[in-house]
Amino acid sequence: MSDCLFCRIVKGEIPAAKVYEDDEVLAFKDIHPQRPVHILVIPKKHITSLAHATEADTSALGRMLVVANQIAVDQGSPDGFRSIINTGHVGGQEVMHVHMHIVGGPEPVGPMLKR
Repeated sequence: MSDCLFCRIVKGEIPAAKVYEDDEVLAFKDIHPQRPVHILVIPKKHITSLAHATEADTSALGRMLVVANQIAVDQGSPDGFRSIINTGHVGGQEVMHVHMHIVGGPEPVGPMLKR
C-alpha cells in the first residue's frame, strides 16, 4: 500500500530508528514511547490487521513473536516485557498495518487493564 505509514518505513521512504530487521519483519523505536523500552515490530508485508490475516501470513506473524524476546533484551528489558497487538477500531488500532508493541524497562509495566 503506497500510502501506508509502515509500508513507507519498510521501503525506506520514512526514517525510523531501526533496532532489528530480517527478511520478514522490521522493528523500530516508537516515536512517542510510553515506557523506557517501547518498540514496534511489523511484518514487512502489508497486513491491515489481525482480522485480515490469512494462512499466508503465518510465517511473518510467527516471526514477530519469535524475535520479540531478543529485541526486548537487546533494548534494555531483560526481565520481561509486554507485547500488545491492537486490532481494529474497538481494539484501538491507530495505524492500519499489523504491529506489535513491545513495552518494558527496568520496572514492572503494571496491570494490563484497569480493574
